Amino acid sequence: MNAGAVELAIVGGGAAGLFAAAVARDRGVGCVLIERKARVGSKMLMTANGRCNFTKDLPPERMLADIGEPVASFVRPALEACPPAAIAAALRDCGLRTRRMEDGRLFPASGKAADVVHVFGDRLREGAVPLLTNAPVCGLRRESGGGWTVQLQDFSVSAANVLVATGGMSFPKTGSVGDGQTFARQLGLAIEPCRAGLVGVETDERTVQRLAGRRYEEGATAAVVLDGHGRVRCAGEVEFEPWGVSGAAVYDCTRWVARHRPHAWELRLETADGVFMLRHPRPRPLKEAIVTVGGVSRDAVDPRTMGARGLPGLYFAGEVLDIDGPTGGYNLTLAFATASLAVEAIAGRRGGGRRA
Repeated sequence: MNAGAVELAIVGGGAAGLFAAAVARDRGVGCVLIERKARVGSKMLMTANGRCNFTKDLPPERMLADIGEPVASFVRPALEACPPAAIAAALRDCGLRTRRMEDGRLFPASGKAADVVHVFGDRLREGAVPLLTNAPVCGLRRESGGGWTVQLQDFSVSAANVLVATGGMSFPKTGSVGDGQTFARQLGLAIEPCRAGLVGVETDERTVQRLAGRRYEEGATAAVVLDGHGRVRCAGEVEFEPWGVSGAAVYDCTRWVARHRPHAWELRLETADGVFMLRHPRPRPLKEAIVTVGGVSRDAVDPRTMGARGLPGLYFAGEVLDIDGPTGGYNLTLAFATASLAVEAIAGRRGGGRRA
């Protein structure tokens, strides 16, 4: 391994990458953050319609129950080590003023996602953590003497450890274009097919199309129906669109469908104006999804460390993994918690480091 190697190279400057860099700074782990776009946190700026619901004030057990299997068992060590309360405290320590909604969702008090990104930026600047932006990574190479080379277009970075936090494959304009999944595949790790989770559905039902523009926030539900029987029922917002339906209740149903992949299903909507059945719902494209279902296989990663099995020094965090949760702050929580666990594992391997 190159004697001048940085201790940790973090590939991806989204939620997981930023949180990882902040934890590394606090733990005394020397790191560099590498982002393919011109700025960090691009997708975070879009979350919750630009308000950034960064976590939900729930105990880990309740959050794990809401996430459900097969994901819950894998993310349990991360959520227990870095629960929502710890995430909220960490952001407040960085100077973020927060607001709690009645259902436990936590937002920046300003209602502006930019404030969350800014506190990360301030934290990293105070800690002199170097950022490389406009820097797409071309590949990762494991060195024979130990450590890794992160190859960019015109130069490379030598690192004792690499954390891949490149996100899923939705909203590709934010930089989530599948880089991390490609790196993992090239290194021989299994990849689960990527598909749209938390996304609206299209329909040809004329009755639904005629309701375009109506939005229901109270008392609305959506349910996945299999062979005439309701399989999963989700409460929350339902909004009728010219092409179909959207809203939190619909999104949580499509996440279940993407995760469990039933052969045929229908969607039943209940609103103040009646019950509507979508006989042949079609999820919108992956590029529009709030979360990607699929990615680096959970079997390829040790859930106790987020380290890749058989590839010492390589870690994964966030949506690049085949993990996902419902709407309402769960997916950012998973990004933060898995990133924190990976950095703590790296710090623990070399005997600690300081705490802030």
